Amino acid sequence: MKATGIVRRIDDLGRVVIPKEIRRTLRIKEGAPLEIFTDREGEIILKKYSPIGELGAFAKEYAESLAQVTGHIVCIADRDQVIAAAGGMKKDYMGKEISKQLELAINERENVVSNKDDGNYVKVTNEEGSESLPQVICPIICEGDAIGAVIVMGKESRTKMGEPEILLAKCAASFLGRQMEQ
Repeated sequence: MKATGIVRRIDDLGRVVIPKEIRRTLRIKEGAPLEIFTDREGEIILKKYSPIGELGAFAKEYAESLAQVTGHIVCIADRDQVIAAAGGMKKDYMGKEISKQLELAINERENVVSNKDDGNYVKVTNEEGSESLPQVICPIICEGDAIGAVIVMGKESRTKMGEPEILLAKCAASFLGRQMEQ
């Protein structure tokens, strides 16, 4: 754990203010859910809560199955990071913070289909290389909230994303959303 050197007092209602610099760095917005953990040494740990993170192992297996069947790269992301990746280039995506473009697409609940040079490309992570791969992005909706996205990408820029990939991503996003509702 890294010390910040910042000390805050608990107010009379039991509240502690998380400093603005830390909220900005960790992309914690007003109303964002936090999980609270304690350990034996009396430490309290706050962690950003990811509903899709609850499905971590399941999402990984699901992404691997989709990648194996389609031959494409498949990523599953929550609102902060890629939580599952399969189909090659896994290390380029897994655990990486999502881009502002992808966050915006999730927030606007829009399906994105991008093929070579059509201008619709959405960068998946902030660290992603310059090559834009064909992609289909479908938001995961759970109880009316956009909680993440399923991303299906071609392995080469000449790959064409069509109706089968769109339906597959929509089906996967819908399935994951329903799993979260249970």
